Amino acid sequence: MNLVRTSLLNGVAVLIKMLTLLGLNKVLAIYVGPAGYAAIGQFQNALQVITVFTGGAISNGVVKYTAEYHNDFSRQVRLWRTAGFCAMSGSFIVAVIVAIYNKELGVLFLKSAELGAVFIWFAGVVVFFSLNILLLAILNGKKAVVLYVVANISGSLFAFCVTFYLAVSYGLFGALVALAIYQSISFFVTLFLCLRTNWFKLSYLFGWPDLSIAKKLFSFFVMALVSAACVPTAQILIRNHIGVTYGWDVAGYWEAMWRLSAAYLMLITTTLGVYYLPKLSELTTAFDVRQEVRQGYKFLFPLAVFAGGAMYFLRDIVVEILFSADFYPVRMFFAGQIVGDGLKIFSWIMAYVMLSRAMVKLFIATEVIFCGSLYLLTLLFSHWWGVEAVTWAYALNYALYCVVMYVCVYRRLDDHFHEKSGISG
Repeated sequence: MNLVRTSLLNGVAVLIKMLTLLGLNKVLAIYVGPAGYAAIGQFQNALQVITVFTGGAISNGVVKYTAEYHNDFSRQVRLWRTAGFCAMSGSFIVAVIVAIYNKELGVLFLKSAELGAVFIWFAGVVVFFSLNILLLAILNGKKAVVLYVVANISGSLFAFCVTFYLAVSYGLFGALVALAIYQSISFFVTLFLCLRTNWFKLSYLFGWPDLSIAKKLFSFFVMALVSAACVPTAQILIRNHIGVTYGWDVAGYWEAMWRLSAAYLMLITTTLGVYYLPKLSELTTAFDVRQEVRQGYKFLFPLAVFAGGAMYFLRDIVVEILFSADFYPVRMFFAGQIVGDGLKIFSWIMAYVMLSRAMVKLFIATEVIFCGSLYLLTLLFSHWWGVEAVTWAYALNYALYCVVMYVCVYRRLDDHFHEKSGISG
């Protein structure tokens, strides 16, 4: 499966997901408003943090080692059983804690003890949430792209139907409940698809963990834990800064821009996960890795630039169609966000090499430094030039990240492979 074919197949799922996301954006814009958008962003960031402890943190490790062990099926099964044990035990612990402290979580993330009830919904279905992530990671690592695409399409349609009904019927609370449960419902479709293959059985998710594999997955848990602690926290701090300083409607505009950015970049970002991570994990020489990276710059980066340019020139139409008249001020965020998005994709093509080679120390250092610098740059830029400058802080942050990825990852590939061969020898 090559990059272009994978991108085209993945593009089908992304197109449907984009259409459902954009449709949901319209629904949410009408039924929850700008301030409700900010609350939805806070809740999504909260789930990002919480799900790290449910087994979702090791999904990239499952993709990497499923691909790496492609010639050793028994080792793959041991990997899946270990990951399944982690997911189910982690989910049980998280469910109990979240259910007990639901009101405190509601106050912390949503500024409302009453909205804490949405965390009880999440606690009730979190095990299926975790297992769905695990099954998708297995499909990805096995390069079962068609099944992976079908599973993602199903998830997108479930998300749209559930969120549409609950948001229209129950407003903000309904939208939050939908975010808490839709991926758990998708688990049953993903499981059905996995069971239709000739290489998967449900029993492969159950059993005592392999300690040597658990140790390898632990590295990915640590990376995901740091990322979950840093990335959503930075977003929450930025959103709070904008809300307190400029008003929560303005924070909702920024959230709308962030979600729109994620939607139009989805083809590129998901292709990086679906194609690049398993592909790079299989490669055994620095030369081959560089060749793959160059392919990304030939195909994915120009696509990101084109998509960003189209979004900028059509920004008035985009805001009018996808949101409501209340969201017209979101236009002030477009220029900086789109420049930052282009720099993000440029850097991520190299950053996936770091992930595929499990460069744990470098990953942790860069996550902490650049999430911190994003928040500090946001404070400085908004103080000097106003709230519209927060997306230019984002752009500068990714420009600096590009430099670090080139110096510390791309230029040091030979050194890294020599170190690995020395260890294995």
